[in-house]
Formats: sequence, C-alpha cells, structure tokens
Amino acid sequence: GINAEYGYTSPDKLAIEGGSNGGLLVAACANQRPDLFGAVICEVGVLDMYRFHKFTIGHAWCTEFGNPDTEEHFSWMEKYSPLHTVPETGPYPSTLLMTGDHDDRVVPLHSLKFIATLQRKMAAHTENPLLIRVDTKSGHGAGKPTAKRLEEVSDVMAFIAKQMDCKWVE
Repeated sequence: GINAEYGYTSPDKLAIEGGSNGGLLVAACANQRPDLFGAVICEVGVLDMYRFHKFTIGHAWCTEFGNPDTEEHFSWMEKYSPLHTVPETGPYPSTLLMTGDHDDRVVPLHSLKFIATLQRKMAAHTENPLLIRVDTKSGHGAGKPTAKRLEEVSDVMAFIAKQMDCKWVE
C-alpha cells in the first residue's frame, strides 16, 4: 500500500474504522486486502448484500446499492458483499464488529452472520482476534447516552491499542 511504500506506516500499525455504510466499506476492504490492515473496526455494518433489502428499512437502500433480486445488480454485489467474500485462507486482521441489539436500521443479523462466517472460515488461518461487541438496549447509534458512547469508544481504543502493541508515553 502507498502508506508503507512512502514510510508513513506499516500494515500492522494501520487500523480502519467505519459504521453503517462505512462498515460495509471497511469489511469489504478487509476481505479484499487483509494484508493491508492491523485492525478492523466495523460498526453496525451493512454486510449481507444479498438480503439487506428484506429487513426493516433496507428496501429503501436499493436506490443506493441496487436490487440484489435483479441479475445485473446481483452480479455487482457478489463481488464485494462482505458476508459472501470472506477469504478462504488467512491471516486476517484483528477485527472488532459492533452492533446494537435494537438496531432497526441495520439489523444485528448483518454483524452476527458476518462474525460467525469470519470465525468459521478463519479459525485455522489466523491467530488474530475476531470479536463482536453487542450493545444491549441500543440501536444504530443516534441518541445513544454519553455513558454508553464513552464505553464504546474506550473499548475500540483499547482494542486498537492492544492489537497494535501501542505503548503509553508521557
């Protein structure tokens, strides 16, 4: 990657984070180029591009993503749908998925199915943690109490620091 080529960083010190549509992006990137990242944080990601439109408000996203029930659109989605493009071999970057058990926008099944698939396929190929954090009594993120948001950010920062072997410097 360009960051390593120019000496800015190395993959083991590079984390990517995204939520919702950005969660789709970081999961697709991790699947396509797992060698580029040391840590992946995927928050409430749209991860099942074959069935997103069948749950809650997902049907409205067909204008953005296309409709997987049509052959032409499906042919695009099958190339990047995170749930369906998890690599067969590893290693895979340290990964933390995050979802809310009451998310009615991007239902938790996206994250739950993805982490199950990731753990099943990567168990023999990576020593890196593949984890999920399911927040209870919370949704997609908007309106989350400050205390819950602080817990969430603390967990993300601790995960990244641990995976990248960061040292506290005063």
